[in-house]
Amino acid sequence: MTCSFPGYEHVCFELGTLLSMHPPPFIYIQDIESVMTTFSVIGTLLRALSDESYSSISTGGVKICHARVDAIACFNARLFYEAVINSLVQFEPSWEDGCGNWESDVEMKWNENMDAFLHGLRAAHADLCSKNHKGKGKGKERAGGGYEHVRLVIVVERAERLKESLPELLVPLTRLAELARLDLSVIFISQVGWEDIRPPLGASPDPYYIDIQSPSKENIVRGLVANFEAISDAQSSYNPYHPALKPLYAHFIAILCDVCFPFTHSPQELQYIAAARWPGFVKPVLDDHLQTRDKALDEEDVDMEDDSAHTSKGELVPPTEEVRMRLNKLFNASLSTAFEALLPRLTNAADWARANEPPGELLSFPRTFMLEQAKSASKAGDDKEEGIRALPRLSKFILLAAFLASTNPPKSDLRMFGRGLDEKKRKRRVVTKSAGKGGVAKVSQRLLGPTPFALDRLIAILGALLEENDVQPDRSLSKILTIPGEYTDMEITRVSVYSNIMELTAMRLLHRTSPPERLDGPPMFRCAVSYDTALGIAKQLDVALNDLLWDPV
Repeated sequence: MTCSFPGYEHVCFELGTLLSMHPPPFIYIQDIESVMTTFSVIGTLLRALSDESYSSISTGGVKICHARVDAIACFNARLFYEAVINSLVQFEPSWEDGCGNWESDVEMKWNENMDAFLHGLRAAHADLCSKNHKGKGKGKERAGGGYEHVRLVIVVERAERLKESLPELLVPLTRLAELARLDLSVIFISQVGWEDIRPPLGASPDPYYIDIQSPSKENIVRGLVANFEAISDAQSSYNPYHPALKPLYAHFIAILCDVCFPFTHSPQELQYIAAARWPGFVKPVLDDHLQTRDKALDEEDVDMEDDSAHTSKGELVPPTEEVRMRLNKLFNASLSTAFEALLPRLTNAADWARANEPPGELLSFPRTFMLEQAKSASKAGDDKEEGIRALPRLSKFILLAAFLASTNPPKSDLRMFGRGLDEKKRKRRVVTKSAGKGGVAKVSQRLLGPTPFALDRLIAILGALLEENDVQPDRSLSKILTIPGEYTDMEITRVSVYSNIMELTAMRLLHRTSPPERLDGPPMFRCAVSYDTALGIAKQLDVALNDLLWDPV
């Protein structure tokens, strides 16, 4: 039997074998990550087992009839009974008949209590057996006058809700085959374990347990690409689900899963994000195809009566590798934004896709593509500059101290801390190497990038900067704090300094390089501002930055 989603082949084989041969009366299926996919796979399996052509071959002359009920929708016992019986006999209430339920030969109403429900199950089973005996078929059906007997399968989705809404039904449902005295199997599907909803005092029997593992990223990609084949349409060339775009869609799904798979393993959630992002992702390709086709039709005098020539001009071909790389650069950054907005279902996928529709003509004209990239980068840089400009004065000193700590070597801190004790400038020894010995010139640390530094070193450099450039002693403490630098030492140990450091880390102006759970040693950070930004902050604070750098520009 073919499975409707990759990765569920073993579940379909195991459950299909059980239901076809001799199923246990109570089966419990747990899926923690993607329970919606499990609902779909089990539903497809039951429809295949209930099919006439499959049942006559694989179930040994047993007709399988199933019912699927949702424990959330059936919030009282009467609704649960009605959903089960109507689904077994495939009866749908209609407004014309007053939304009445299926009527059997039983005199009592089978939706009043559990006893009446058991009589309703027997009546439904007898009705299904009589229908199969009256049917006209081939092979075993014609020879024996119908199936040997009918097997009932009742699937309860989100079974954990029964403990809250219908706790009195948990024990009877687990023993339903024993109470009804029918060939019947009850299947619970839930995200929680059976131990969490098990009735007390051992009133329910132990189920046949099926644990479904989390789907792998490869199986999710295969399943989402298979969904594209199911909804593809070749009627219109300007169609995001054209069969010719299947390779590009597989490439897009692989990128989407690489970004979102660490946060969610649900194929439905990933499909929801893909449905919102895919039309915008493929829009430049479709626009470029329309422009190319219209241009070719205008330049060449194509005879409109020649259908073959017109069809060849309108064919949609898969994009090249260069186009894929451009699309990746354009849309990779927006996938995280789409994930944050669409995973909690805060916005509708169609509305979000319409609001974030990309500009057209990005593939036909590379200059336009580069201008759009430059505009977005410039806008991001302007937003960052405005955020830095709006920082408090203390946070600006912390950023400047972090830049010095990431740029200067630790041995140069003594020159900054010891300033004022000895006015004589310390000359650095100039190292010269002859060209004949093949010496390698040392690259400036400012060009190599920022280096990590400890939190203690950042606090020490911050104290030196505040002592020299921002000394504002409190008048009430001027008589108590008489030692030079004592007031600054008190200020840099306040909680506000550490809270500002954490705030700058959250703003991505400082990067923490050490893991938060590590207890040994001080936290390590790295500065994330450039030299131009640090120079602008130094000008605002009236600090001579080049005098403090070990290797100035």
